[in-house]
Amino acid sequence: MRASVSNSQDLGMPAIYLHTLAELLHTIGVDERDLILRVGLDPTRLNSTELRVSQAQASEFVTRAIIESGEPGLGILLARELKLPLHGALGTAVMSSRTLAEALELMTRYLTLRAPHLKVEKRIAGSNVWYAVKCDIELGPLQGFVLDAVLFGCVSMGAQLTGSPVPGTQVLRRGPEPNHFHRFRRSIGVPVDYGASEDALVIPASQLNLPVQFSNDQLAVSSREQCETALKQLKEDAGFACRVRRVIETSHPFPPKLARVASTLYVSERTLKRRLQEEEASFQALVDQVRLERARDLLASTTMNLSQIADSLGYADAANFTRAFKRWTGLSPSHFRNRELQTAETA
Repeated sequence: MRASVSNSQDLGMPAIYLHTLAELLHTIGVDERDLILRVGLDPTRLNSTELRVSQAQASEFVTRAIIESGEPGLGILLARELKLPLHGALGTAVMSSRTLAEALELMTRYLTLRAPHLKVEKRIAGSNVWYAVKCDIELGPLQGFVLDAVLFGCVSMGAQLTGSPVPGTQVLRRGPEPNHFHRFRRSIGVPVDYGASEDALVIPASQLNLPVQFSNDQLAVSSREQCETALKQLKEDAGFACRVRRVIETSHPFPPKLARVASTLYVSERTLKRRLQEEEASFQALVDQVRLERARDLLASTTMNLSQIADSLGYADAANFTRAFKRWTGLSPSHFRNRELQTAETA
């Protein structure tokens, strides 16, 4: 049921996209929470533009979603829900651009941040500019879903940026037209031609100078710097330890067993331990890193008591959690919480 990503670089997928897809599934009568839990994900961790879900779990979730919803056009439906703020720093950078051309250049450069295995190749042909979308791995049955979401999402993005569908835009798709597509053709708002030699967004060059209605030069600079930093960090986080950490961060139940993480990443427990050792890491150390980050966040931003926090972090009781927290930070959880509250009050 999963795409063949085990031997390729797994940069993960933004969790917020799965959250958005889950909300969409709810509207069409699918028990999205049950589906998320069956894939081993924590529903409360998906509503984030920062966290990333392992490619294997994301692929399984999407595949199950298509099967259980009985909707082969799920990628097209998702494209309609992808509002620009959902794309994190890239969405902000795109929105703050001066022109449609600048926005598309950013999308081309930083697409890896949002859709790791896709790349965009731009070329000029006559009076049109082509943005061809290519995938560096074989996604199997997910290929159509991903390309639907990206290409039709770009059509929606153009309309969001300029205030209306961009005149003269056309979408090209490889292969024969799917049987279900007639249900969506009119709502997409631009011509879609199947049987093409590539999957591409085609826009008249004359339309690329259209102004973006949210343009903000100051925000453009800061958000592009964020994109550049995030892209650099993502490439640095391509190691095996980072892949393991992504699974830990979004797993349900938490913390996950080593065997479950190994299975998710298509390796044996022995191989997982060995590969972590090669990167001078350990499974328990990664679990503790995530636990500490969650503990700090829960202590600083919620009113949960220590027993509730301990339970959410997988500890038997508050005493065990307190001992672990003091070992990590040198402070008791109560002392840490009081300090954070005082800092917030004086800020």
